[in-house]
Amino acid sequence: MTHPVNVHPLVSPWGRFGLYSFFIDAPEPAVVDAGIASSPAEGMAPALEAIGRRIEDVRWILLTHGHIDHVGGAYALWELTGRRAQVVIHEADAPMLRSRRAHVEEYLAGRGRYLGDPEGEAKATAATNAVISGEMEPSVLVKGGETLSLGGDVTVSVHSIPGHTPGSVAYVIDGRRSVFVGDAVQIHGAANGFPGYMDPVAYRTSLEYLRDEIRPQRLYLGHPYRRADGTPYGVELDAAQAREAISQSLAAEGRVAEAACGCLQTGLQEADSPYAPFARAAEELDYTGDPTLEPSPFFTSMHGYRTHFDQNSYRTAPGDDPQTPRGASHS
Repeated sequence: MTHPVNVHPLVSPWGRFGLYSFFIDAPEPAVVDAGIASSPAEGMAPALEAIGRRIEDVRWILLTHGHIDHVGGAYALWELTGRRAQVVIHEADAPMLRSRRAHVEEYLAGRGRYLGDPEGEAKATAATNAVISGEMEPSVLVKGGETLSLGGDVTVSVHSIPGHTPGSVAYVIDGRRSVFVGDAVQIHGAANGFPGYMDPVAYRTSLEYLRDEIRPQRLYLGHPYRRADGTPYGVELDAAQAREAISQSLAAEGRVAEAACGCLQTGLQEADSPYAPFARAAEELDYTGDPTLEPSPFFTSMHGYRTHFDQNSYRTAPGDDPQTPRGASHS
């Protein structure tokens, strides 16, 4: 007998963001993504109570990637389950669950190089202390290709979709093509109005994989990402909306890539601009958002293009096909 599986969004506030997790109502209930430290008690628990479910009964915590607003509440949620839930994360992003300092190091190695904030490291450290509920070892490390049983005949397959982070994954409810991608489908960005990804080559390859291989019937997003005109999608997309969102994400990446590569080919120049040294790219893209607002997707993405460009592993001219990134796997 096929067990009916319902999915419920669980939202909790954080500044200008809405943090979305999802409850999979299976025999062994799962929560996809954990928000920040306050999310389990202030957002998830009352939302679950409202639908007649208990946070204590959650048996799986499925983390789509290691960013602070997705793993910050993992320890607190695990505690509320009586430490009975299994915590799942890709091995490449597991350091972000194990260590607050890993988030600070990511900031320093990437966008922090461009923001020019002498207090940046201290601010990043304070943020991790405030919104990460605890450091912990994951129960289950995945690479992509695994199948997790949520009891009865309900299974979830794990797919590696790197790009937004090295360890981004999609969780797919088998037989339904209900797909949870966290922040791996950026469209035109969320609150900052710019798509953010650490590795643009892997990001594009993963979007194509979602489009061509997984083909979501339902797509669940970590935030209300936006169309080109700035209007937000919801976080629960049907098949047609999912195709559109993935197509728009690919189109946006192509446009950003052309601007970034043009900027890199002509040489980076320091300028009296908050977008320096990528001011020409921002101008070409008509991007006027504040690039200093965390999580600063403008500099995260530009740094990703620069890294590939410096390694001669990206397209050599605007419009060239990107190479498949080394180490990117899809299972």
